[in-house]
Amino acid sequence: MLTLPVTISRDAVGTGPASPPADGRRDAAPPARAGQRPQAIVIGSGFGGLAAAVRLLARGWQVTVLERLDAPGGRAYVHRQDGFTFDAGPTVITAPFLLEELWSIAGRRLSDDVTLKPVFPFYRIRFDDGKCMDYSGDAQAMRAEVARLSPDDVAGYERFMAASEQIYKVGFEQLAHVPFDHWTDMARVAPQLMKLQGWRTVYGMACRHVRDERLRMALTFHSLLVGGNPFATTSVYSLISHLERRHGVHWAVGGTGALVRGMVQLIEGLGGVVRCQAPVARILVEQGAAVGVQLADGEVVRAQAVVSNADTANTYLKLLAPEHRRQWTDRKVKRAKYSMSLFVWYFGVRGQYPDVAHHTIALGPRYKGLLHDIFNRKVLTEDFSLYLHRPTASDASVAPPGCDTFYALAPVPHLESGTDWRTQAEPMRRAIQQRLESTLLPGLGSRVISSRMLTPLDFEQRLGSHLGAAFGMAPLLTQSAWFRPHNRCEDVRGLYLVGAGTHPGAGLPGVLSSARILDSVVPHGSEVST
Repeated sequence: MLTLPVTISRDAVGTGPASPPADGRRDAAPPARAGQRPQAIVIGSGFGGLAAAVRLLARGWQVTVLERLDAPGGRAYVHRQDGFTFDAGPTVITAPFLLEELWSIAGRRLSDDVTLKPVFPFYRIRFDDGKCMDYSGDAQAMRAEVARLSPDDVAGYERFMAASEQIYKVGFEQLAHVPFDHWTDMARVAPQLMKLQGWRTVYGMACRHVRDERLRMALTFHSLLVGGNPFATTSVYSLISHLERRHGVHWAVGGTGALVRGMVQLIEGLGGVVRCQAPVARILVEQGAAVGVQLADGEVVRAQAVVSNADTANTYLKLLAPEHRRQWTDRKVKRAKYSMSLFVWYFGVRGQYPDVAHHTIALGPRYKGLLHDIFNRKVLTEDFSLYLHRPTASDASVAPPGCDTFYALAPVPHLESGTDWRTQAEPMRRAIQQRLESTLLPGLGSRVISSRMLTPLDFEQRLGSHLGAAFGMAPLLTQSAWFRPHNRCEDVRGLYLVGAGTHPGAGLPGVLSSARILDSVVPHGSEVST
């Protein structure tokens, strides 16, 4: 899905490689042949993998990206049918300076290849009682929106935003670019996390400041966009509110796929290679070090470093043999708590709905109860909340003339629910259509001219996600920072992890930040080749 966990501040971003950790911990890699750039393999071409490839290329490595699908992007895959462009996953772009940095280190400007447009409002939140709230980064407009819904909560809302800013200054600016691969890294920041009340949940933080239940929902739904239950996710993720206010919400003209295409062009321009339809079956390990991969067809590709942008759980369970794993054993991986999954209906319509915002959050009749059913009971219920994406509100190029492109996304339990999506997908789609017809899109059924669906089975079978979980491990306090799978594998030298399942977490800024951490833990190519 969407955006954004902890990452790094604009002030912390430079155009060169990050400095090594203070204690000097950086992997040594086996030597390459004299005069040759060392080889690195990146498994998976999601945003984390593509960003990792750009960074490694800029730092003296020769890089090959191996993608199992027929086109790059991973969860950011693009479906094109009947003249409509459907972005499969991420649709909200925040902290664009992280993208600008990638283009800069490749010797280009983001604007050379991609046009970003600000979105206003960020979200239109529709409550089940029919009332709406336009959620934006305009402080004065937001005070007016809060006053319209709950006048007594204006001061509390201001306090919440002040707290969000304080958490942002620590969680966003100081911690996300730190490679938490030793317990002392966690010990150093624990006092700050405690001072910021990181033990609270996102919802608990909102409850400290506002009383109106609608406002509590409006201030906490963001954690769902990174796979977390606001009633369980650490309050550190409350920083998202300030992050959005400071850096805005944006759209890439042509769709999120425009960013994928631009990053592939950066890789190829730097001399790298992106190979599609090249599924990796095994990471090869010799004498405790990663030395390459074996593809599903038996081909062996050797390298001095391997970066996995594949689902973290499946990297350990399926790609790395058990004898090479002391820390992330099968038992430990399977005992972890995972994010929910998603059901997504992509559809194109004849005509347009000009009053529908680019991003709409359509909340159902239940909030806490629904999330309890999804995350804890793991049951598929008849009621649901939706994220409705209408990119044609900002960009006519993603639909035929006079038409609208949509997707409707509902959080659902991952596959431990036992739901048979082969039989439940169409009833779910019909229920969403009926809901939209009665609330936001009158006459929808007679206007749909293109349709496709994505279910938890697709996340498991097509995208390789353990249990079909859409965002990897859930962002609990006990599964964050040092407690999350490390960016540098604890057991195998020369193996690194990027993407939603490692530090700092899910969302576009999160996976871009995970790739930036490689600058601190992977040696420069010149250090390896010599």
